[in-house]
Amino acid sequence: MKKLVALLIALAMLLACVGALAETVTEIPRNETLYFAGQQWGTVASWNPIGVNQNNSMAIAGNEGGYRTLVWETLYMYNPLDGGLYPLLADGEYAWNEDMTELTVKIKEAAKWNDGTPVTADDVKATWDVGLYLGNSTGNGYKDFVAGIEVIDAKTLKIVSVKNAEGAPANPLKLLDFISGTPIVQGAWIESVKAAFGDDVAAIQTYTGMEDGAFVVPHSGPYTRYYDDDQKVILVRDDNYWGQDASMWGKLPVPKYIGHAMYADNPAGDAALKAGEVDVSQQFISNVQDLWLKDELPISTYYEEAPYGLCLTMPTGWYNLNLPVLQIPAVRKAIAIAVDYDAIIASAMTNQSPSFADVPRSLMNPTPGEQALYDHEAVKDLQWAGLDIEGAKAMLDEAGIVDADGDGWREYNGEKISLNAVCPQGWTDWEASMEIVAAAGEKIGIEITTLFPTADQYYTVFTSPVQTEYAIFMWSPAAASPSQPWGRVYGLMSSSFKGIENNWSGNFGQYENAEVDEILAKIPTMSDENEIKAAYTRLVEIYLTEVPSFSLMYRPSVFCTYNETVWTNFPSDDGRNIPPLDCTDGYGIAALYDLELVGE
Repeated sequence: MKKLVALLIALAMLLACVGALAETVTEIPRNETLYFAGQQWGTVASWNPIGVNQNNSMAIAGNEGGYRTLVWETLYMYNPLDGGLYPLLADGEYAWNEDMTELTVKIKEAAKWNDGTPVTADDVKATWDVGLYLGNSTGNGYKDFVAGIEVIDAKTLKIVSVKNAEGAPANPLKLLDFISGTPIVQGAWIESVKAAFGDDVAAIQTYTGMEDGAFVVPHSGPYTRYYDDDQKVILVRDDNYWGQDASMWGKLPVPKYIGHAMYADNPAGDAALKAGEVDVSQQFISNVQDLWLKDELPISTYYEEAPYGLCLTMPTGWYNLNLPVLQIPAVRKAIAIAVDYDAIIASAMTNQSPSFADVPRSLMNPTPGEQALYDHEAVKDLQWAGLDIEGAKAMLDEAGIVDADGDGWREYNGEKISLNAVCPQGWTDWEASMEIVAAAGEKIGIEITTLFPTADQYYTVFTSPVQTEYAIFMWSPAAASPSQPWGRVYGLMSSSFKGIENNWSGNFGQYENAEVDEILAKIPTMSDENEIKAAYTRLVEIYLTEVPSFSLMYRPSVFCTYNETVWTNFPSDDGRNIPPLDCTDGYGIAALYDLELVGE
């Protein structure tokens, strides 16, 4: 009886705590909370930083040049505005050996986990080792470049490069990507998880990092999990955060809470932004300038004029080469040249992007530095600006892909070609792009229907190397990092990603070309500018001929639209050198230390 009473009392206390938490969550002070839109789609699946398919964009997200360091931190932070790598967990500058096969990094003495233990070189090694063991994004993304990590002492580590047949480093730039794009996880925790699950790799990959409703993973960042459900995710500042040490920021970030509601789609997020319920929106907003020019709302962007953000990437339509009909280059190129890209830029991007007539398509983003890396004249006959319907029809006819039964649709092996064009539900600009791709198919006699699954479902399918559900699907290649444009080309064309499960890194369509792999292996060891330009020109030539994928637009790597009803002093083109990376990614997190409340 006493045990029953005690159990009931404990249950009552638990319910009271849950009720208090729910009440607390709803009553988070608005003037202490920075609210986001456009990052978290769907319910968080996991708080496990070494797992896969976490769908946790506020804590576990990013790429080589801009990892989201709110909870777990990287060694360095990349800044695309100046190309610099700024120390975070690292202490000072990294150091290369003479032949650039080893990179030495020191860890700050002040850097600590939230449990008070120091961040060490062993933690970095454990993060790398478990990435290889589990085949997660860290392991898959860098296994061709990082041979291993050696611990020199508690605060010093050496990252050893994979070497080619001549003993040269596979790619020194990818080691710089590693130190700016890999979240470091506590080694002791990693070992405890491995001990708990033994050899069950799948169990470790899908472990949530939660025990009895509590978040149990050590972390070094300025924020930690506060609450999440199917409606919202909230982080709370760790006021014991080591980064307020004089060796780092010297203070805490200004907002106490970081919040994100799960909006159904872009329009819902836009409505919340306009209402002042969202402070930072990472969503494309049609005619964003109308928000301040016509609606006179206290809304701003990084640039006052178009394109309003830094165009660093190119959202791309990936062909699924597991489908036999899409293994035919003529089919791939015919669809690509028929697409009305000006309509995409006008409707999907509301002209917040240069056109492919302005910046002819290649493998490069529109920045002057990258555009100078290939011979434009040599490939101009292969480039296309779109809406070439007659050219596409002629290309298909020549390849024998014809309408044999007169029903208006072309056949392959006696069957009507029927494809789909896919992107996540609610990503309205991407949905508009896929509709325009589908319309191009109809004009050339290929049936293409659109499909817009939920984001979490989409993530599970497109990262599988054997999926046949999606024929043409959208994802963005790498934008800005120390290894670009090599890293982007590698992600678009390298066969290194073929067959990899849970692949978030590149070549989602399973393309393979031996010459491409050979050139990609050589470029990192080249020093002659003319030789480098010739190599990139050849890669562009192959890409525009075989068309394993096709870019749909130029676009900022992230959108940053700010409502300044509550907070102000967001990043802008004002000389502060804080990039427009959503106040959360890479060196963009510096914005959190500059924010001010309106009226104060």
